[in-house]
Amino acid sequence: MTDGGPALRELIGAPHPDHAPLPPGTPREPGVRELRGIPYGNLEGSRPLELDLWLPETVQDEPLPLVLFVHGGAWRRGRRDDMGMRTRHWSPTPFARIAATGLAVACVDYRLSGEATFPAPLDDLHTALRWLTLRSAELGIDTARTVVWGESAGGHLASLLALSPSAPPVAGAVIWYGPSDLTAARGWFTPEDAATPEALLLGAAPSTAPQHARAASPLAQVRPGAPPFLLVHGEQDTMVACSHSQSLAAALKEAGSPVELWTVPGADHGWYGLPDAQVEEIFSRSLSFTRRLVT
Repeated sequence: MTDGGPALRELIGAPHPDHAPLPPGTPREPGVRELRGIPYGNLEGSRPLELDLWLPETVQDEPLPLVLFVHGGAWRRGRRDDMGMRTRHWSPTPFARIAATGLAVACVDYRLSGEATFPAPLDDLHTALRWLTLRSAELGIDTARTVVWGESAGGHLASLLALSPSAPPVAGAVIWYGPSDLTAARGWFTPEDAATPEALLLGAAPSTAPQHARAASPLAQVRPGAPPFLLVHGEQDTMVACSHSQSLAAALKEAGSPVELWTVPGADHGWYGLPDAQVEEIFSRSLSFTRRLVT
């Protein structure tokens, strides 16, 4: 170390995400470029948190609206670039399809329940939105026009982000079959069971930590002035009861917040049981809702 210079410990570490160089955009599918594996958060004693960004291949004159996508996986597993089992074979991918319409898409990592308990994954989404805002000029995005879109456990976290009074406000939320209430028995879920994905998320059976479970329940966070929500849920969902979305829709409506509820007959979790054409319809309607809010 030279006098007045940085310590060796600071020099050998990777650059901080706030000012690290961005990877080059790579054309992957027609009309779309991708930036993969961008670190957005450094956690002491843990892996870096990363995101992938899909952008239209042609540089735009104006900053792009943003879709912030949050993956599912029972808060225990999952990949940031996975919109669910029924879209994995799509070519172009669902994210490339969104970007091709003139939106940016950021798919983010968050800490899973084997790494940290709630509110860690929600904190990570706050960090991602902060980083995207900080680097927005370089990325060519406008985070003031962000729609958060999540499926299953990601839908739960996306709902909490949209309802959070401490986060920068988002323009709306698209929630596919997301849990909204971790405090009460619904479907197969019982709050007394310490082995459920919900209990692993909280670090305890929800019944033994009622305040923590309430803080992690979007239903308990509904407030006047919440952004518009689109809630889509299968009526035959055997993993997350459809009543989660029905209750959240009713609470948002009572609070005077715009909400659209679409319950899908014949659909189990992850759109299992639906024909491909109906899954395409759900995606297209979700994308149309998003575009109405930000374009």
